[in-house]
Amino acid sequence: TALQIPSTQVSTLKGHTGPVLAVRFSSDGNYCLTCGQDRLMRLWNPVRGSSIKTYIGHGHEVLDVAIAEDNSRLASCGGDKLVFYWDVATGNIIRKLRGHELRVNTVRFAAEGSSVIVSGSYDKTVRFFDCRSRSMDPIQTLDCARDSVTSVAVTGHEVCAGSMDGRVRLFDIRTGHMTEDCVGEGVTHVGFTRDGNCLLATCIDAKVRLFDKANGELLQSYSGHTHSSYKVEACMSLADQFVVCGSEDGRILFWDLVEGRLAHTLRGHTHVVTSLAFHPTDNALLSASVDSSVILWK
Repeated sequence: TALQIPSTQVSTLKGHTGPVLAVRFSSDGNYCLTCGQDRLMRLWNPVRGSSIKTYIGHGHEVLDVAIAEDNSRLASCGGDKLVFYWDVATGNIIRKLRGHELRVNTVRFAAEGSSVIVSGSYDKTVRFFDCRSRSMDPIQTLDCARDSVTSVAVTGHEVCAGSMDGRVRLFDIRTGHMTEDCVGEGVTHVGFTRDGNCLLATCIDAKVRLFDKANGELLQSYSGHTHSSYKVEACMSLADQFVVCGSEDGRILFWDLVEGRLAHTLRGHTHVVTSLAFHPTDNALLSASVDSSVILWK
C-alpha cells in the first residue's frame, strides 16, 4: 500500500500578520480556524485558500482556538487571561469566561454536545466551564500542576493535561478520577491517538513520546526535529499510521507509529511550525507557522 502521507502543497492561507499560533479543522473537515499574534482568528475554506470570516475581540495574542462538534460555536484563549466563547455565524462573543490569573495557553470543547469548555493556563490550573450556564465562572478548577499547563486534549469523557512540570495528567470528567504520569521533561503539547488508547506528548527535549493511556507505559519515542523554546505540536495521521510533528526549523516530520523510524519530511515553512491539524477523514494536513502562513498538504 502507498504511504498515506500528504506531501503536496495544495494551498497557502495568507491573512495573518505575524506568527500563526494554532490551526484547527472543523469536525467535518470542510473549514479550518486559525489564530495568531495579531489578536485575530480567521475562518477559512482551506482547499480554496480563502478567508471566510475574521473574529475580532481579543486584546492580546490568541494562543489557541477550538471548534464545537456542531461547528456553530468557538472557544479561544490567550493573553487576555479570559476564555472567549463565540457564535461562529455572527462572529459575536457569547461570553467571556473568567477565573484564570495569567495567560491561557490552551482550550478545548468536551462532554456531550460540546457543552463544556476546558482551558489550561500559565497559572498552573485547568478550568472547566459550562457552556449551557450563563455563569462566567468555572464549574471546576484543577490545580495539581506545579508549572504552566501548556496543553489540554479531550477524548470521550477523558481530559489530558500537559504541563511544563514534566507531567501528563488524565482526568475522568464523569468520575473525577485523576492519574498522573511523569514524563521527566517539560510538555508543550498533548494529544490522543485516534483510537483513544495512547497519549502523545511533545516535549521540550525535542522528543515526542507515546504512552499507553491505561498504565502510563512509555511505548515509543520519536526524534529528529528541533524543539527547545517554542510550543510545537504533534498529531496522528489517518488510522494512527504516523506520528506527525512540527519543528522549530520549519520542517514537518512523519514517523512510523510502531517502529519509531522517520518515514518522511515536509519542507514548506521558513520558520517554526507552531501547530498541526490532520483532517478528520481525509489524507490532508494543515500546518501553521511563525512565518505567518498556513499550508494545506494533500
